[in-house]
Amino acid sequence: MFAVLDIAGQQFKVSENTKYYVPKLNSEANSEVTFEKVLLFSDGDKTEIGAPVVAGVKVQAKILEHLKDDKVIVFKKKRRKGYKVFKGHRQQLTRIEVTKISK
Repeated sequence: MFAVLDIAGQQFKVSENTKYYVPKLNSEANSEVTFEKVLLFSDGDKTEIGAPVVAGVKVQAKILEHLKDDKVIVFKKKRRKGYKVFKGHRQQLTRIEVTKISK
């Protein structure tokens, strides 16, 4: 059994009892969250495709922690001009565990 979710504009294929890194959610750690934007649902026998979402399907997850991703380096240079720009960025993430996919 799996589902395809829309979380903060990104699509994730999730199944029960698995952990995922998603964009930061505005909830406390160790709290439950429910996702209702299910784009596709499959229980092994039949597959339902939403238009745009599948009605009646919810995915429950537990927020484990909030953390930052690895640093991404942005370096720009124009040769012979003396132009160099060095910047870095760390994306904020939330680690979740999908506990239940219910129809």
